[in-house]
Amino acid sequence: MYLLRNLVDRLRGLPPAEHFVVRGIPVRVENTRPDIDTARVLAQLDAALALVERHQPWRFRHLQRDLSHIVVKRFACRGAYFYAERACLTELTFLANPSFNAAQVASSIVHEGVHARVHAMGVTYDGPDRRDREERLCREAELAFGLAVPPALGVPVVERAVALLESADVDLAPEIDWAEAQRRIDEVDRR
Repeated sequence: MYLLRNLVDRLRGLPPAEHFVVRGIPVRVENTRPDIDTARVLAQLDAALALVERHQPWRFRHLQRDLSHIVVKRFACRGAYFYAERACLTELTFLANPSFNAAQVASSIVHEGVHARVHAMGVTYDGPDRRDREERLCREAELAFGLAVPPALGVPVVERAVALLESADVDLAPEIDWAEAQRRIDEVDRR
């Protein structure tokens, strides 16, 4: 499958994806930004996964079981869960940005890991209420993770999770125009 994806990427003029294993989890990196060092991105991913492994080992084991792999690439948000692939996305520039610490990256992975766990349990969306409840579970997991790590790392995670948990359900999982989001990413990357 990776060979076919790399062929399609090459035909589209994109560099081929690179494949790694970080803490036992397969990782696919699609680094389309020459200004971003893949080694730096992998180091930040490793640091984030190390925090989960150390402070919530049971959650780390769920990630290992529930995810087929992690994808690192440009995307319209910091994280996503791709149900069809059972893959967690962690956005390339989010990982590369030094203003985000490893706990903030890890909390995003924890969030997507909850989607993976719910999916692995066979739960499906049966309407917007289900989606809102699942998103609230993800935010609660972020909060629990932020409280589990040392405060020097966890404070921004806790602050963000609390602020989002205090918002209305509709604001927890807003509708996104993915075509517009991609257009904006492409525009930024062209500059």
